[in-house]
Amino acid sequence: MPCETLAKRIIACLDVNAGRVVKGIQFEQIRDAGDPAELAVAHSAAGADEIVLLDITATAESRTTLLDTVRRTARQLFIPFTVGGGIRSLDDAAAVLDCGADKVAMNSAAVADPTLLTQVAERYGSQAVVVAIDARQRTPTEWGVNVCGGRNPTGRDAQKWAIQAEQRGAGEILLTSMDRDGTKTGFDCALTRTIATSVRIPVIASGGAGEPQHFVEVFQYGAADAALAASVFHFGLKSVAAIKRELRAAGIPVRL
Repeated sequence: MPCETLAKRIIACLDVNAGRVVKGIQFEQIRDAGDPAELAVAHSAAGADEIVLLDITATAESRTTLLDTVRRTARQLFIPFTVGGGIRSLDDAAAVLDCGADKVAMNSAAVADPTLLTQVAERYGSQAVVVAIDARQRTPTEWGVNVCGGRNPTGRDAQKWAIQAEQRGAGEILLTSMDRDGTKTGFDCALTRTIATSVRIPVIASGGAGEPQHFVEVFQYGAADAALAASVFHFGLKSVAAIKRELRAAGIPVRL
């Protein structure tokens, strides 16, 4: 059963490359969106419940997360802040949390060594451990897991990996549909519901947000606990406040 929450969360995502926020379509066609600290503050002021910062090239470039960027962004925030990208060890996770992050998101390293989730959870608690799953559709009811910024398929099944990640100590799942990423055609509700109904921890839907109705749909039909978006916020297409008004009108509880 999916985790029940009093209110659904709206999360703004900062995909960072070389210290700048960028956004693409299906993990390609990258364009600049601005400074991470400035955007984080703007999204927080607009009503975002949380901020997620993902260093999208750290793993592919075999380097750690840009800690200066994390530290500078964390100083400006008073809402939960999750950081991912390039976290390959307990020490990497500790460094990010020491810079002010509230949670760490792990993807490639966790797939390679699921015990890393347990190590971080045992030291900091499951609430600080987020598993990021980049999923690409294989059949109408199956999705595969990709790693290294979506570049490499692993052959793993997304549903099975989500269940294992929870068992290993993850406290939350950040689930991105690679097929919908940046398309603004709506979240993949089938994917989200498949994962959300398979685990007991919260699932954040990601990939495809383009208008307020998409958020309504992923909460009503996708059983998501939270929904994340990037370009819809960065480029001023919709505000967090406008999305929350639409959700409230649809009877979906959100934090004001």
